[in-house]
Amino acid sequence: MAILADALVGVHLLFVVFVMAGGFLLVRWPRLVWLHLPAATWGALIEFTGGICPLTPLENHLRALGGESVYSGGFVERYLLPVLYPGNLTVPVQWVLGGLVVAVNLVAYALAYRAWRRRAQPDRRSRS
Repeated sequence: MAILADALVGVHLLFVVFVMAGGFLLVRWPRLVWLHLPAATWGALIEFTGGICPLTPLENHLRALGGESVYSGGFVERYLLPVLYPGNLTVPVQWVLGGLVVAVNLVAYALAYRAWRRRAQPDRRSRS
């Protein structure tokens, strides 16, 4: 079960990276918006509401089934868990993180929108 818990932490970290940076992939893959927009909305809402992602209790449950504590000394626990579950996480810090999610994604979506508009416009030079 510990291996499943470690894998789940990896998936959780990848999800966080996707929430934060996935919007920049939209320039290349516009249809990804249908996955990214709900993910980014979820990530921001979890931060703004002080909620807990369902992956967190699932990971803790898997660790408990494996007879492990949540914070043992392996690579996953030492390097990945503090990123996902910082010890100084307070409501104001969560608001800042939620704002960061929104700000980064507004920039990403603005860049993607510009790229989409450029592609949609006919080439004006070819008419001259």
